[in-house]
Amino acid sequence: MLLIVVPLCSMADPARRNATYDDLLRVPDELVAEIVGGELITSPRPGAAHGVAASATGGSLVPPFQFGEGGPGGWWILPEPELHVGDDVLVSDFAGWRRERMPSVPSGPYMSQAPNWVCEILSPSTARLDRVRKLPIYANWKVSHAWLIDPEARTLEVFRLETRHWLLLGAHADASRVRAEPFDEVEIDLFRLWGEK
Repeated sequence: MLLIVVPLCSMADPARRNATYDDLLRVPDELVAEIVGGELITSPRPGAAHGVAASATGGSLVPPFQFGEGGPGGWWILPEPELHVGDDVLVSDFAGWRRERMPSVPSGPYMSQAPNWVCEILSPSTARLDRVRKLPIYANWKVSHAWLIDPEARTLEVFRLETRHWLLLGAHADASRVRAEPFDEVEIDLFRLWGEK
């Protein structure tokens, strides 16, 4: 998957201007578009391994935590929400809000309330963006938990925000069955994330 950073300047004017939401809206629908640090960043829709990991993540978390089937409920878990964080516009693979903080899902096209949890599914072209640029924005927004799932390395990294810094709680690999914050009430079979069960 190719990651594209679109500069917003002309050859005649070397001064870069910050991307706007109007710039983002002009990006074709087949691309994922984000504004990170004033830059418009686009990338193609993810590949099959990413899709398998995403569907397994949603399938593992939504029934027990959103619907209360075999779990505690009490969450909204949304795939690919558009998150407006100050001037940044991020699209995480998943975000979750505790219902006590957000009793209902807003009707608009984006979310401006910080989630309690975000999940990024890494690909070779977006891993650096997700780790180096987006995780600090989530920390500044006081998102309390973050997961990084890498389908190629077959790993799940679980982070908790501690005084504006990410604390790695655990790195899990291959076919582990794990209980991972903030969803540690239910065991997750990582084998499913790699499409092998």
